[in-house]
Order: sequence, then structure tokens, then C-alpha cells
Amino acid sequence: MTTSTPPSITVIGAGLAGSEAALAAAAQGVRVRLHEMRPVKMTPAHRSGGFAELVCSNSLGGEGERQSKGLLQAELRSVGGGIVTAADASKLPAGNALAVERDEFSARVTKAVREHPLIEVIEGEVEAVPEGIAVIASGPLTSDALAADVARLTGSERLSFYDAAAPVIDFASIDMSVCWRAGRYDQSADYINCPFTKEEYLAFFAALEQARSHTPHDWEKLEFFEGCMPIEEIARRGVDTPRFGPMSPKGLDDPRTGRWPYAVAQLRQEDREGRLWSLVGFQTGLKWGDQKAVVQLIPGLNDAEIVRYGVMHRNTYLNAPQVLDSTLQLRADPQKLVAGVLAGTEGYLESAGTGWLAGTNAARLARGLEPLTPPAESMLGGLVRYLASANPKNFQPMNVNWALVPELPAPQPGPNGKVRKLGKQEKRPILFRRGLNAFMAWAGEEAGLQVTPPPVPHQEESAEAQAQLVLR
Repeated sequence: MTTSTPPSITVIGAGLAGSEAALAAAAQGVRVRLHEMRPVKMTPAHRSGGFAELVCSNSLGGEGERQSKGLLQAELRSVGGGIVTAADASKLPAGNALAVERDEFSARVTKAVREHPLIEVIEGEVEAVPEGIAVIASGPLTSDALAADVARLTGSERLSFYDAAAPVIDFASIDMSVCWRAGRYDQSADYINCPFTKEEYLAFFAALEQARSHTPHDWEKLEFFEGCMPIEEIARRGVDTPRFGPMSPKGLDDPRTGRWPYAVAQLRQEDREGRLWSLVGFQTGLKWGDQKAVVQLIPGLNDAEIVRYGVMHRNTYLNAPQVLDSTLQLRADPQKLVAGVLAGTEGYLESAGTGWLAGTNAARLARGLEPLTPPAESMLGGLVRYLASANPKNFQPMNVNWALVPELPAPQPGPNGKVRKLGKQEKRPILFRRGLNAFMAWAGEEAGLQVTPPPVPHQEESAEAQAQLVLR
């Protein structure tokens, strides 16, 4: 009696994305060759050869049905994701955050990967993308040789190396009674403009001068390009430098006065739906608390909800909307998939989620099946759709947030004929349950995976919100 050899794939990198990809593919009966260069060749950031080592925070984000990361956690729990399973088993008390004991967490992931009968771990550096079906999950510190080969494969002149990124704001939190949409000198109204008086600008500048900057590790090379200069570095050149640079009011007539303001902060659309807006010319490496305080001194952004903070560090990632499909396949070679930071995500959990999808789709390819994209209502589906369709001209890595998923249908009038809009804290549990239900239905019915509904925390809602919890 002969037994057929299971199909096989290659995974490069055993960080959060690569480990998750390997476990997801193996769970479908596919053999995996997992390459990891540590400990043979260490990076400046890592201190061990363990898989899924957390080099920064030990938190995988907020839990619960009001948290966007909570929805992604629940989606991954429902399909037995290896990273969130290890995190749950290594959890530390941290309020409503999923924080872990990092060494225990890494040890659990390493054990799960190394002991899986279908996963072969190969230690050593990979310098070129291998033939056949492969998941590239080599992370932000991808070796120069592999980065050059990925750039060759994608047809890029280089991978995108950025020292700084600007904060991204949820449109719903922008005060449009203060701001207005317009382009300079009556050009198309593609920007949101936040006008300063002289007094407001000087107060903003003083706060910017006092704000604390990120202190880099000695392995981070913060050599700034003029076109990507952090706003705090621009400010060091003089009080008027920002308003003659990215904060110039020229050509922008404030509709309230008919004149140019003293200075203007502009926001540019980040997504197709116009729910995410980035501050133009505000790349920054300020500490997040100080960054929030400075941003909220911008007129019209006093209650701004920052869905992605500006960051400054060495980073290696693809311009995802130019080269990736929402299945995480490379358009130039659909047998190659990319996950994690290299795919343009920001955050541990986002790396794990894209790793799971890349591993799942790589296994489907090996089994002769079509790759799939999760539904738009799910957080993972919203994230990968953003990666594939964001503006490539200004693309920066993204973490999950509620603006990535579609809005709820417009509320219906009540018995008195009036429409009551739900508040943010009422809407989010509805978005959570809608997204989780859609993801589980997709995973079970379309992807053919075993699905186990995760526990969902109960929270009291208004009668109007409860009426919408019966999801369509």
C-alpha cells in the first residue's frame, strides 16, 4: 500500500507572522519548511533564537468587544490561531489588554512549531526567494540579500525604507465646523485644512518644542531625508520654519474669514472610503503621549482619535498596494505570499493575522484550491483589503482600527419618527459581533476550516443598540 506525500510550502522567518503561517499551513495537512536565520545569524534587535520573540512591548493590544484588536484576537481564536493561543496561555494581568510573559510566550510558540510533525525547521539565512509556493515573513530587519531579491521579484527599485511616519486620524473625530475641505489656490478639495491663529500657532509650537522625542536603540540609524523630515526636526530650525514648510497657509482661504490663516495643518485621505486621514508633513518620532497632546492642539483636532501614531525607526516593508493582492499574494508571482511587517502591517497581532492568512492561502495553493480573502466586515478582511487598495503614493504601515471595516447601516426612525444615532461606544460591540460572525461563517463555509466560537464579553447597551445586535 502506498501513501501519497503531502504537498509542501516554504516559510521564511519564524517571527510572529512566520510562526503563525507555518502552523496554519500545517493544520491543513501541508508540509512546511520553515527557515529562520537566528541563532546562526542574529539581528541587532533580538536577544534569543526563540520563535515569535517580542522585541518591543509585551502587549498584543486591548481585549473586548469595544477594541479593534479585540475583534482580530477573537477572529484568530475562532480558527485556533497559534499566536493568540500561546498569548492566552502566557497572559499577565494588564487590565483589558492582552499582555504576556514574553519568554513564556516565545517558548510556547517555539514548542508548538518545533514539535509539529509536518514542520521542518531549517536554521540559517535565506538570501534569495526559493522556488515554489512560499510565504515571505522575514520582518522589518530582513537581511540585505533577501530584501534585494524580494525587490527584484516585485519589480521595485528597492523596498520602502522609511525613518518616520505621520499620525493617522479617524475622520469622525475631526471637527469640521473648524476645518474645511479645499486644495491650494482653488485646486480640487482633496485636503482637510485646520487653520491656526497666531496665538494658537505659537502655543502649538511651544508644546512641540517641549515634547519628548523617541530615543533610538543604537542599532536604529535615524538619518533623515529632507522629504521625510520629522516635524520636531523642522521646528528646531526656527519658529517660522514649519509655517513656511508643511504648515504653509498659502492659497488656502478660510471660509469663515475669506483670508489665509496664520498657519494651516493639512490632512490627506488614506483610504478609499475617506475614513482615515494622515497629517501632511507631520512625520514624527515623538513619544505617543506627547504626540497626542501636540496633535490635539491643532484647531479642529481637539478631540482627534489617533488610529495610528507617528513612528520613527528602521523599517523594511513593501509598498503593499503596488505589489500585493488582498489574498497576500504577490501580483508578480502569485505563488509567493508576504506577511507581517514586510507586507505593510504595524503591530504584533497584525503580523500574526496576516501570517495566518498567508499560511492558509499558501496551503490552499499547495492543495490546488483558490486563495481566499476574509469578508470586509471582519477586522482581518478590512486590514488586507486596505493593504491591497491604499494610496500607493503615500503608503505607510497600518495597524487594525475600526475605520477599516464598513460602517453600520443607517439607523431606522423610532416609533416617534426620530432617528437616534448610536455613539461610538454603542456601535463598537455591534461592529465586533457583525465582524466575528462574518469571519466565522467565511472560515467554516468558504475556507472549510474548523471553527470554534470564542467567548465574547457581555456589555450593557442601550435599547437602540441592543435592537441592532441581531445582525443582518
